[in-house]
Amino acid sequence: MEKVIILRYAEIYLKGKNRGFFEKALENNLQRAIKDIPCELVRQNGRYLVRSFAEEDAETLVEKLKKVFGIHSISVGMETNSDLESILEGAKLVCRPNGTFKVESHRGDKSYPLTSVEISKKLGGMLLATFPKLEVDVHTPDVVVRVDIREHGKAFVFGDVQEGANGMPVGTAGKGLLLLSGGIDSPVAGYMMAKRGMKVDCLHFHSYPYTNMQAKEKVVELAHILSQYTCGTTLYTVSVTHIQEAIHEKCKPQFMITLLRRFMYRIAERHALKLGGQCIITGESLGQVASQTIEGMTSSNSVVEKLPVLRPLVGFDKNEIIDRSLAMGAYETSILPFEDCCTVFLPDFPAIRPKLDEIAKEEAKLDVEGLIEEAFQSVEKIKI
Repeated sequence: MEKVIILRYAEIYLKGKNRGFFEKALENNLQRAIKDIPCELVRQNGRYLVRSFAEEDAETLVEKLKKVFGIHSISVGMETNSDLESILEGAKLVCRPNGTFKVESHRGDKSYPLTSVEISKKLGGMLLATFPKLEVDVHTPDVVVRVDIREHGKAFVFGDVQEGANGMPVGTAGKGLLLLSGGIDSPVAGYMMAKRGMKVDCLHFHSYPYTNMQAKEKVVELAHILSQYTCGTTLYTVSVTHIQEAIHEKCKPQFMITLLRRFMYRIAERHALKLGGQCIITGESLGQVASQTIEGMTSSNSVVEKLPVLRPLVGFDKNEIIDRSLAMGAYETSILPFEDCCTVFLPDFPAIRPKLDEIAKEEAKLDVEGLIEEAFQSVEKIKI
């Protein structure tokens, strides 16, 4: 009998003949997540097992595995031989000596001599004989003892089933470049795309010295948090100080944000193409702020020539985004009071519904290509 962590797939089951590709990607991501803890990962009949780990590492392993997209559920339990006496020994460790319980059985090995119902009845009787203070409650038990009869004479005995991250394994759906600000939304947007299997790198625009180094450190920390779900990431930072100064000097103030965002999108697309990226990802939510109206989004999109712009949060309200930020562990960092570049030279009344012809007229006052080239001279690469 050995303590194991049982990992069950999510959508991979639906992939038919391509399933092997997704299983291999998931296996690689699992190995990466737990590489710092001595243990063994094995694939076994439609699931993965983590075994040969120290008892004190079990909780840490589970927390790491819960951040790997592609896993539907996780259980810590015992692997035993499939005879009832061996299963009972595992069940004793799962069950309590008093209170209420029930047994749920699954017979993956259909050649096993007992049906699932018979297994539950017999094991339940054996537990009642072992723990006289136990009582059966099939509706609201204190403990559920779960038995899974597997092939090759083995069985899993476990109690709780914890929800995994679900989704698809990172690396199976292309590569995107996330515009990572210091706010709540963009880390959640990166999380959402990673959940669909996309490899995510990050691009952050800063306005040093108008924004301080603490603002940059905050973004680096957000990238670290996100990287727990994205199997690592690379953060690129770009200075747009000179662009903001030029816009502030030469253009009407109400178009400041729109013009800046158009520069950001141009820079993001060119940088993504250099990296082999296939899309740009943003944390925009329709109507949340002045620049996130449909007109504002249209203005930004109009300068992107080759790549799609994905906005996974476009239909979310703020509370939904906050809930997801809390769940992924980014919220407390996101709300630290350090300004990002979009708050520099902020106009009193930004244009809510900018018209493309007005924007083009203002943009003609700027040396667009020269400003972009200067921005690329400031790129810094940070491997997370």
